Amino acid sequence: MAFSSLFRRKSTKVAVQQGGDGDHSELNKVLTVKDLTFFGIAAIIGGGTFSAIGNACFSGGPGVVILYIICAIACGFTAMCYAEFASRVPISGSAYTYAYVSFGEIFAWIIGWALIMEYSIGNIYIAFSWSGYFTNLLETFSIHLPDWLTINYQSARDSAEGIVVSKEGIAAWQNAPMINGLRIIFDLPAVLINLLITYLVYRGTKESKNISNIMVTIKLLIIALVIIVGFFYIDIENWTPFMPNGFKGVMGGVSAVFFAYIGFDAVSTLAEESKNPQRDLPRGMIYSLIVCTVVYIVLALVITGMVSYTLLGVSDPLAEIFALKGVKWMLFIVSIAAVVAMTSVLLVFQMGQPRIWMTMSRDGLMPKQFSQIHPKYKTPGFATIVTGLVVGIPIFFTDENFVLDFTSIGTLFAFVLVCGGVLMLSPQSEAELADRQTKGKFRIPYINSKFIFPAMVIGSSVLINYVFPTFFNDTFDFSEEKLATNCTMVIFFILCVVMAVISFLKNLSLIPLLGLISCCYLLTGMAVSNWKWFGVWLLIGLVFYFCYGYKNSKLNLKKV
Repeated sequence: MAFSSLFRRKSTKVAVQQGGDGDHSELNKVLTVKDLTFFGIAAIIGGGTFSAIGNACFSGGPGVVILYIICAIACGFTAMCYAEFASRVPISGSAYTYAYVSFGEIFAWIIGWALIMEYSIGNIYIAFSWSGYFTNLLETFSIHLPDWLTINYQSARDSAEGIVVSKEGIAAWQNAPMINGLRIIFDLPAVLINLLITYLVYRGTKESKNISNIMVTIKLLIIALVIIVGFFYIDIENWTPFMPNGFKGVMGGVSAVFFAYIGFDAVSTLAEESKNPQRDLPRGMIYSLIVCTVVYIVLALVITGMVSYTLLGVSDPLAEIFALKGVKWMLFIVSIAAVVAMTSVLLVFQMGQPRIWMTMSRDGLMPKQFSQIHPKYKTPGFATIVTGLVVGIPIFFTDENFVLDFTSIGTLFAFVLVCGGVLMLSPQSEAELADRQTKGKFRIPYINSKFIFPAMVIGSSVLINYVFPTFFNDTFDFSEEKLATNCTMVIFFILCVVMAVISFLKNLSLIPLLGLISCCYLLTGMAVSNWKWFGVWLLIGLVFYFCYGYKNSKLNLKKV
């Protein structure tokens, strides 16, 4: 095996032809820019709004809005890079496809494998959160499910062993029926919603689009109501101190906050079902990101103003704050909004993963069954069923906290490679650029980073040292207890210096460079345990690639 063959790349022209651009796609082209924007909002506003925002506020206090802004900036730069790729390569596959045409096959495989964490594994967290709000909604109608049918096995066991404090978990462990000494404990609502969403996505894109648009409208209206009602209960004293745990406390919520943003990139997986992907995909991603950023910042200010941040470390923070304020009628509305919001997220993510597998299968990196299109419904049927299993089976034995961190690090890694991929794309000719402009195709405005980025690195270092005098001394403290946590930040500093030199020598484009750097900075907030599990996940993926994907690749077989 030649080492260079691991980096064999697919040309953008071949990628488009293979993906079925224009009239050659087997999928139904039914999506407009409005539909894509709504799909983006559907994917973004969900578990991050109704669940993860509580943990983020608990960690960072009111100052968590700064982290929301940082993540929005990082995602904004990344969205423009996705848009650039979507315009050049308007086919399904998202970051996987983009990595294939810029970095080569091995990186494409790694990204495809990492995206399983974003879409499939991320849906496990959403299913758990959906179950919690759905159970609360049933309670308002005096319908009570047994505790052992509303919690996952891992959480119940942790409660019984005293690892976590949960009356529900203890009750589930004590009252669960047993078969051959094994307690029967599983989250029934989470399992059922996964089955329902899988069936809906299997049936067709048009049906999914209509339901998604309705759900997005409902949840935006209810979130607006939450903000308006909550505004009248704000006590500005709750915003003091603004960063009770310092900036490290704010960064401690990076997994939860970034999880709130993932989803806009799922729009890019719907390229082959878009009527005009080169024009509408970029708009759909950017419009949805802008809307959701405004919602997140306002919502975070409202809930941290209503109650002390110390009361928000719960799985259903919006319901909790209205319960504390005695606004019982809002509990019902919040539960409805959460159920609707998370259903729409499940829908979009469940649509995204099969289309990535479909694209990988076309390239020979996955078995050919994954690229089979249902003759009636025009959807990747086999891949959709497998996605349902990948989401559904772990629901029985994992817990939501592990899944949350696992998903965020995989997504950030994909974002880094997408931004890096745009930097590596060859410059386009003036004729091509003119053609793209006349047809309304998106391209990132070129801003030469030759002097700007090095100046930003130097200026930022001076500013940090002035505002936080002990920051660099603390960061470069390699004592045994701080080595693990400081290592990623030191690597980030080295990366900034290296990219500053390269940008000066190579005149790199500023926007994708800022996207790459900002996403790398967010990665420094990930715990060491997250990196270990991510490494294990990548190792498993590489074993599969070398055992199957490498030899069956169409580039290896010279069929492309």
